[in-house]
Amino acid sequence: MLENLKKEVFEANKLLPYYNLVTLTWGNVSALDKEKKLIVIKPSGVDYDEMKPEDMVVVDFDGKVVEGSLKPSSDTPTHIELYKAFKDIGAVVHTHSAWATSWAQSGRSIPCYGTTHADYMYGAVPCARPLTDDEIKENYEKNTGLVIIETFKNMDYNAVPAVLCTNHGPFAWGKTAKKAVENSVVLEEIAKMAYRTERINTDVKEAKQSILDKHYFRKHGKNAYYGQ
Repeated sequence: MLENLKKEVFEANKLLPYYNLVTLTWGNVSALDKEKKLIVIKPSGVDYDEMKPEDMVVVDFDGKVVEGSLKPSSDTPTHIELYKAFKDIGAVVHTHSAWATSWAQSGRSIPCYGTTHADYMYGAVPCARPLTDDEIKENYEKNTGLVIIETFKNMDYNAVPAVLCTNHGPFAWGKTAKKAVENSVVLEEIAKMAYRTERINTDVKEAKQSILDKHYFRKHGKNAYYGQ
């Protein structure tokens, strides 16, 4: 089981440079074995061109390495907190993709301006509050996860499977590693479109609720009819 999951995580990580979501080694994908409560994640600082399936690191919910000779991603504590809180997800992706990170660095959520956004995200992609000095100083990566969870206290993490961390960058998730990467790709594209939309029309308004409802629910939920 873990060997298959390691292959899945490896292949998902390789998609990040393919979709221009990472520069150098700036990013990571993890996936969860829910039965064993073990996480497979990219090793820290390993070049994507040199990375192999066997390099993937297996950790438990305490962050202890249970399989692998390399150090896990430094963002592992963030991933762990998300898996603990968001029970439906099976994979997490973190990147520093340029457009989404630009919104994160500005401390702004990404408004829903059109149907491309609404097809995947039911409303604005939120930007989490900045971490306090104490949260940055101690357990920074864990606190990043906790602030993301706080952001979704009154939101559906399945309906909006992504978040921006102020001064940091984006995280996205899904039921599988491939789906989490897809959500990261979508996030980057809607971040780009939203920026351009605001540059073209500085008085632009968010899409109407009827547009949001129509496009999101035609692809999601019991009455969905888009696709095969």
